Amino acid sequence: MIRTMDRLRALPGQEAAVEAACRTATGRIRALPGNLAADLLAGALEPRLFVVVTEWSGEAALLEYRSGPVAARFAEAVGSLCEPSRPGDHRLMADAEDPAPTGPEICVDVELTVPGARLAEFERGYAEVAPRMAEVPGYLCEELLREPGTDTYHIVAEWRGEAEFFRWIGDPAHAREEAGPIAPFLLEFRRRLFHLTASPRRDGNDGRDRAETEDTEFRKTRDSREKTVHWTTDVLVVGAGPTGLTAAVELARRGIDCRVVEKMPTLTGKADKAIGVHCRTMELWEDQGIVRDAMDAGIWLTGQMVLVNGEEVGRMSWELPELPYAHLGLPQYETERILTDRLAALGVRPYRGAELIAFSQDDDGVLATLQMAGGGRETVRAKYLLGCDGAHSTVRELLGLTFTGGLGRFPQLFMLGDVDVDWDMPEGHLLRFLHQTDGQMDDMVVCVPLRGESRYRIATLAPPRFFAQTGGKDAPPGFSEELAQPTLADIQAALTRLAPPGTRASNLRWSSIFRISHGIVDSYRDGRVFVAGDAAHLHPPAGGQGMNTGIQDAWNLAWKVALAVRGRAAPGLLDSYEAERRPEGEEIVGRAVRMAFTDELDREDLKRQFLQEMSMLLSYSDSPLVAESVSTPDALRDGPRPGDRAPDVSGLYRRGVGHSLRLFDLTRGTKHTLLVYADSTADESSLAAVEKLTADIRELTCGELNVYLVCSPDTRVPWMLDPPVVRDNGGQFRATYGVAGMALYLVRPDGHVGFRALPIDADALRANLQGVFGGNNSQGEAARGGVM
Repeated sequence: MIRTMDRLRALPGQEAAVEAACRTATGRIRALPGNLAADLLAGALEPRLFVVVTEWSGEAALLEYRSGPVAARFAEAVGSLCEPSRPGDHRLMADAEDPAPTGPEICVDVELTVPGARLAEFERGYAEVAPRMAEVPGYLCEELLREPGTDTYHIVAEWRGEAEFFRWIGDPAHAREEAGPIAPFLLEFRRRLFHLTASPRRDGNDGRDRAETEDTEFRKTRDSREKTVHWTTDVLVVGAGPTGLTAAVELARRGIDCRVVEKMPTLTGKADKAIGVHCRTMELWEDQGIVRDAMDAGIWLTGQMVLVNGEEVGRMSWELPELPYAHLGLPQYETERILTDRLAALGVRPYRGAELIAFSQDDDGVLATLQMAGGGRETVRAKYLLGCDGAHSTVRELLGLTFTGGLGRFPQLFMLGDVDVDWDMPEGHLLRFLHQTDGQMDDMVVCVPLRGESRYRIATLAPPRFFAQTGGKDAPPGFSEELAQPTLADIQAALTRLAPPGTRASNLRWSSIFRISHGIVDSYRDGRVFVAGDAAHLHPPAGGQGMNTGIQDAWNLAWKVALAVRGRAAPGLLDSYEAERRPEGEEIVGRAVRMAFTDELDREDLKRQFLQEMSMLLSYSDSPLVAESVSTPDALRDGPRPGDRAPDVSGLYRRGVGHSLRLFDLTRGTKHTLLVYADSTADESSLAAVEKLTADIRELTCGELNVYLVCSPDTRVPWMLDPPVVRDNGGQFRATYGVAGMALYLVRPDGHVGFRALPIDADALRANLQGVFGGNNSQGEAARGGVM
């Protein structure tokens, strides 16, 4: 991939005209063959500066643009509006992962979003930070740019080489010394590295022939390769469904460069997929910052009612007071829209109409070939590839993965329909009408509420004529486009058979035939390639298990891959993805198959069954990543076990904050969180040791860990700046986590307990963290609080 940055300085009074010309040009550039991006940035501290940034699949596309009419019209439009060009106004660069970089100097582009109310504060802080950087060895220059009309900034810096840059960010002190005033704004950012193809500040040219010179140099290096690499990235995500989008959001939140490719050219607006969002998924969305968007777009599923042969056999309310969120009804196309918008806010947009057709891998990465919708093929080089490409996964096929025990298929065909239903049934309830003959289920209708007056998703057996259309042979798995669509009369016939007398369906919006397939692949990983979601496991559509399980696959995998990309992961960290998620996939596939065509309900404990369905009881207790150190078998008996979900509590207070806090306020984000507990029995020396422990483990984890001292209200704590102190005034943390004296809980980025100890066992904690991070890596990045 090639990137260009062209600077224009508007003459006084011509700023608006130059900006308009640049916007027109970038719009035209985006439509050109081989263009990957075309954006406009403006000088945040230099009002007359505009920078046009373009990215291209290869040198041929770039040269065709420069010699074509779009470039000529652009040059003509701004020629009389701008100052003469200066040396360095044109930059040509290649992706930092380019196999043949043309020079040692690098350009670092850090993208971040600043809260609207704090823009002036950030710019003042940056003006203070910039002069300090001049003293840093290897640093050359930088500038602050802003996406016009937004709160998104870019810090674009040049360095003498990667070694100097990584040496600087590898020193945790840089966050305090150089970046201090703007460090609070750098909690989440996206960073990209590029190799400069020339040295525009010192090459002596006047700028008039630099583009031609640099293009010639770049072309020579490219021509020497056997195969052109059009894009390079840290992680290539294949599939822009909920699983792939979740993985990409989590990678982007951690500053990992990722590309998402999707063979479908547009988002679908058809509600023929998952519509149930589980409670645990809602917690994940709260962490990602999209839970409000989901609630605004969906409806609450308030309970379930099951009837067999017309008799009610089970009913349960899903509005449990102890749940953080109820069960949400949300069509999958809305889920994809919300996740796509969140990903765009992080600076990543899926490349649609790009289909993976082949890949190979070696010790350093993956080389993938894409078939583009407009014709032609492009090649991507990535460190890792995540196969999130659904039930008909190409990644799974190319890896040669097989379904353990074979891919199972139900003998029946099923149909779906989106209709309005007129009846007297509990609002917001998922309704299951089953028919039983001689103890065996032989007919069923499942009705799931949708947003809208009396609107439902109906799932039931397809009429015999659809099976006849297959010629008695196996029907296509998944949703079928080969068979005719069911009619309103077909839906009504099913309701007449099983629903209460007088039930009437109307307003059929869409319908479809589908076949239930189920199975789980024998392996979730092959080298640097992973599968997740429906690419790894297929479920009957019972309770939305497929989508929610896929989202949680991505939630588990992404933070581990991010550490591996940065060189911070212990050798076995990536293996833990399969060790943790495959047993969960097996359990869910089996449970979904049992429930798909039976009345199997644990009527003795409906509540526990519901919590299990909602993934609130999910535990990785058998994972090699989790451990504990306890003095007695009963220690921490009432708290979450290693591998369990770390529950939220309220009633926490922090000095200077005028309202109570939740525990999730402390654990939210992309890092591990260490919660050290102390009550009034803790002595001064023990509390002082916590400060040293905090410093040690932050160094071991390269800053990827937050620490809090959670104290009972009567604990006397010496005045110390580190770690921050939070008071458990309501005693909820003590009760929920079963702690007393001095204890600790380590919460992973995915919200599960990684380690716990009572009393504090610093050596065991370090051993557990080394199983994740592998010890301090001097070549890795430092804390995310720095400028870059």
